[in-house]
Amino acid sequence: GPTEKSGLHLDPAAAAAVRGGGRTNGEEDVDMLLADQDELRAPNASAPGGGTANLFRKKATLPQPPATAATRKPLRIKIGQPKLPKNFEEDTWAILKDAITAIFLKQKLSCDVEKLYQAAGDLCLHKLGANLYERVKKECEIHISAKISALVGQSPDLVVFLSLVQRTWQDFCDQMLIIRGIALLLDVKYVKNVANLCSVWDMGLQLFRKHISLSPEIEHKTVTGLLRLIESERLGEAIDKTLLSHLLKMFTDLGMYSETFEKPFLECTSEFYATEGVKYLQQSDIPDYLRHAESRLQEEHDRCILYLEANTRKPLIATTEKQLLQRHTSAIIEKGFTVLMEANRVTDLSRMYTLFQRVDAIEMLKQALSLYIRGTGQGIIMDEEKDKDLVSFLLEFKASLDKILEESFAKNEAFSNTIKESFEHLINLRQNRPAELIAKFLDEKLRAGNKGTSEEELEGILDKVLVLFRFIQGKDVFEAFYKKDLAKRLLLGKSASIDAEKSMITKVIISFLRVKLLFYM
Repeated sequence: GPTEKSGLHLDPAAAAAVRGGGRTNGEEDVDMLLADQDELRAPNASAPGGGTANLFRKKATLPQPPATAATRKPLRIKIGQPKLPKNFEEDTWAILKDAITAIFLKQKLSCDVEKLYQAAGDLCLHKLGANLYERVKKECEIHISAKISALVGQSPDLVVFLSLVQRTWQDFCDQMLIIRGIALLLDVKYVKNVANLCSVWDMGLQLFRKHISLSPEIEHKTVTGLLRLIESERLGEAIDKTLLSHLLKMFTDLGMYSETFEKPFLECTSEFYATEGVKYLQQSDIPDYLRHAESRLQEEHDRCILYLEANTRKPLIATTEKQLLQRHTSAIIEKGFTVLMEANRVTDLSRMYTLFQRVDAIEMLKQALSLYIRGTGQGIIMDEEKDKDLVSFLLEFKASLDKILEESFAKNEAFSNTIKESFEHLINLRQNRPAELIAKFLDEKLRAGNKGTSEEELEGILDKVLVLFRFIQGKDVFEAFYKKDLAKRLLLGKSASIDAEKSMITKVIISFLRVKLLFYM
């Protein structure tokens, strides 16, 4: 009969059939059940002699530990690649081709951009990106070539022609932006994974440049028109700066700026200012010419900011400086330096100094200063009839030179040394005579009765005279005359101020000591 234990029922006949070797599906589970039943049937089976229990225990499956994330094997489901519809590539490309044509012809698209974007993405997904890229390139080239060819033989008016070129370029940019958006996944999924392959946008730029270069008439006419516009602006005419800026940006984007535009532009600039420099220098005085050169340099600087590439600034300014300044430095100095110095035109001299710095002509200006000092003072120094006013002239001349040094020549140390050297040469042309005249000049200023001069003014005069004293080589002669005059003033009570006398003696002594120290150093 059936065995019952804890609610589990098993037919003994079925158990016997299993033991007899009859195997069915799920045999391992049945073995486990049989083993459990025998254990239930013979609780002492584990004791020695329990042969049946031992037999079934051998067949039982050992309990397994529960599966974990580390031991569980991943489930892999293999799904076969779905077959593409027949003519999938051709049909999809036909849709994209029609869209590209409609974009270039400014027609309405037959389907929305999102579907076109998805169509291009589907081709890339199925490894058809290479064919799609070549087809897009070929189709774009057909339309770009047609657009550029349409410019051949257009208006002889250069401004009108430039407007047509600018419109063609703007249309091209707008159209390629749409195409790039549609083919975005082509760039992302295919182009970026292929070495030396440019994006859809750059591919369009290359095609535009290629067909511009294949049309010499268009390229030459465009560059000539741009140069004509800039020349008109230099001549004071109003021009369309926006048009100019857009077309120069076109050359930059196409990678044609340096070779196609900048080179002829700099050549034209050189010719323009070479002619203008000669003409303007002949027709104007030096102050006007310097202002004109300064203004032109500022204009060219502004031109670089407004519509030229930043890299053009340096060669453009250098070209302008060469033609307006460097070629004419000698003529500028010869024609105007002395005039400006005599008139004490510190502003114009400052402008000359600044402009000459730009073309490394400071040494030439320094030499001109030296020649001016020596030439101007020599006539007065050597004229004995002017001895009475010689010291006053030297004081005024030195004061004017000091002012020019500070306000025009930026206190340049080299110019300061030039003034000192030239002045020393000038003041010693007559050997000891200037020393004697300086001593007499001091005697006049220090005598009593020199009305109208305050203590402070007298002190200032003494300081200026002492500057002249440092330049004279015959200091012993000065000392002899000064002591003689000083004794007379003191003995006769003619001194204007004892304090002034003491101050002057102190300054003279210090100057003597300074000269001796310099001699021994």
